Amino acid sequence: MISKAFVVLTTLLFSFNVLSTSLAFPNDPELLKRQEIEGTSSSNGGGFGAVNPPPPPGPPRFTGTKLVHDRAHPWKPLRKGDERGPCPGMNTLASHGYISRDGVASPSQMVTAVQEGLNMENQFAIFVTYLAHLMNGNLVTDLLSIGGKTRKTGPDPPPPAHAGGFNVHGTFEGDGGMTRADAFFGDNHSFNETLFQKFVDFSNQYGDGYYNLTVAGELRFQRLQDSIATNPQFSFKNVRYFTGYGESAFPINFFVDGRKTDRKLDMASARSFFKDMRFPPDFHRTPKPSSNEGIAEIFGMHPFLPGGNADGKVNNFMVDPASADFTKPCVLYEDIVKTLQGLYPNPTGVLKRNLIKNLGFLHSSLSAALGAQCDQLFPYGQL
Repeated sequence: MISKAFVVLTTLLFSFNVLSTSLAFPNDPELLKRQEIEGTSSSNGGGFGAVNPPPPPGPPRFTGTKLVHDRAHPWKPLRKGDERGPCPGMNTLASHGYISRDGVASPSQMVTAVQEGLNMENQFAIFVTYLAHLMNGNLVTDLLSIGGKTRKTGPDPPPPAHAGGFNVHGTFEGDGGMTRADAFFGDNHSFNETLFQKFVDFSNQYGDGYYNLTVAGELRFQRLQDSIATNPQFSFKNVRYFTGYGESAFPINFFVDGRKTDRKLDMASARSFFKDMRFPPDFHRTPKPSSNEGIAEIFGMHPFLPGGNADGKVNNFMVDPASADFTKPCVLYEDIVKTLQGLYPNPTGVLKRNLIKNLGFLHSSLSAALGAQCDQLFPYGQL
């Protein structure tokens, strides 16, 4: 039986490779560090100070359909130094000014943005945002890049931690993405036209030219088979297992105009989000707060156990029985905490305080969204 984990833990984030989003957490912090992207120059001259992170925002007052491609949020082209990454949802929100157009913001600002621009459900938004922040953000300055590593988030934390942004492979981006290539092939965060054409082909074959749940189930399974056959380092387990299915449902839940009731995404709108990072003209958000509706249907078409290619060989997929899956949501939480302990073995001062606070935000949203009573872990103590 599939648990409520389907409803909460499988997007992105962010959305999150329709995201090629992946939060597959290897327990080797050095792997994360090796994947960092070189930073660009800071636009504010490096004037950063420690921030005491505020609690995440609650739900907005109005949660219905409304125009979000409006005069207050016009699309603007990228400027030199602006950050964009593997999540088309966050890329689009930044290009329309729902967060800073340079692609760097606090987690509180990001939660507000995905609620206002996409009508994402509050607890789901908090979970995926603070998870990304804990793994890829600067916990002292309370800033996170939606793309690569940048000095705009402030001075680096002590190694092996990093503030590498969404582009870091194995934390918010992962293998088997729909419009982004696997990291093994070089570029894991840019729009890939070849993969998008596969998205179009499957929509034509299974959805009469639209992306729907049937297309999502077939394409998700095919992308897994593609990676097994071509990527000797393919990994699809733990958080990536959840987000991989979540990213398949994300376009149906958030990229279809809220005035439509058929839950079908046309190809022009898909290209607008995935490639151009732009709301379609006159776009209205979904009519009610959403998270990962449709995940069970997508998974049920081709059930797939978590695992990866073993021994650095293609076509050598092995199931990982220790991985979290949809029946074991608390194992996912435990894996996240274990990974953080590797990244932050001995935090002190402001870093320790902010780490404890952000872990508290993560846990409260996880429990509320899952309906699962996962015991809260305190590797760094309590405030």
